[in-house]
Amino acid sequence: MENPKQRPRILIVDASRMARATLISQIREQYNFREEVNGESGWQALVIDHSIQLVICALSMPMLDGDGLLARVRSSRLARLRQMPVLMIASDNEEANERARVLGASDFISRGIGATELLARIASLLQLAQAQNELRESPERDAQNPVTGLPTRRHIEVQAAQALSQAVRHDGPLSILIIGFDRFGALREQHGDEVAKELLKRLASMLVQKVRKEDSLGHYSGSDLAVVSPGTPFPACESFANRLREAFAVANIAVHGKRLNLSVSIGVANAPVDRPGSAASLLGLAGERLVAARQAGGNRVVACGDKPLNKLPVPRLGHALELISTGHASAVIPHLIDLGKEILPFLDLLEGELKLGLPLADIRKRMLDREQEIKDTRQA
Repeated sequence: MENPKQRPRILIVDASRMARATLISQIREQYNFREEVNGESGWQALVIDHSIQLVICALSMPMLDGDGLLARVRSSRLARLRQMPVLMIASDNEEANERARVLGASDFISRGIGATELLARIASLLQLAQAQNELRESPERDAQNPVTGLPTRRHIEVQAAQALSQAVRHDGPLSILIIGFDRFGALREQHGDEVAKELLKRLASMLVQKVRKEDSLGHYSGSDLAVVSPGTPFPACESFANRLREAFAVANIAVHGKRLNLSVSIGVANAPVDRPGSAASLLGLAGERLVAARQAGGNRVVACGDKPLNKLPVPRLGHALELISTGHASAVIPHLIDLGKEILPFLDLLEGELKLGLPLADIRKRMLDREQEIKDTRQA
């Protein structure tokens, strides 16, 4: 059972006794609290009470208003105060809200906010503050992986926390991909460490070219890389993941003149679809889905709500043609019936326009017969 003394303390600064009571009733089950009636007493509380980790503050108050308190906090010589998350209670006056935003307000809430949303905002800001503090205190805060030059996992964790805080604040999406080679250990054992490092650099280089400027790319664990993609909804992220997987399947990577048969798998997690409790849990979920994709045979994407399939997904027609042209026709053969159904309308148009005498009726019949044979085999 959680020790109440170990809960984070929230400072509530508001001239309205009723407003303070309402906020306290919403947070008291999860957080300790302290209340003050104006900005001046709120400032004194912050200076002397080192247990305070977040401030909820009204804009209009006597003695020292919300802007004044916020200005003192952000200009303090104490790093503990300068970096304090400050959750402002929004005013009906947009100009006042904008001033507070410029002064460094971490987020805004309305007076009528529900408990669920309030607790989510607080949790997100506290997680972000913790991640940023740990990063500042860590000797690895500016570290890069010596092989790829990409940031370490700690950096990715902070970026994920920042992105999730932003997503919660603006009710927007956040997607995370964890991507890595299938059977990377076997590749290293067969070809040696230098080849394994070169493959990892190639994967990193490909991702650098594919991700957006606003995305964050770095290491997750071992040879697995992470992409934090703020503002990207789940369907778009899953499609992007499949394009990455397909692009690597046809990449021409050779060792000593011999082309390597490589594949990658990807785990995808998304907020709000996965309803994460924290950025760490969202990262972990994407990592678990990568493991599931590999255990199901590799060369696949496992995303929100997916159960890993025993068979590979049908490749897009363009990707199937790339596989054939790069010597991977064997990867297309299991999907010939599905791909044939896609191409039949094109063949119909071709026959109608050019009168080539294509035996389309016979092709359809053979495809149907083959499809039935496959179904009978599976049911046997």
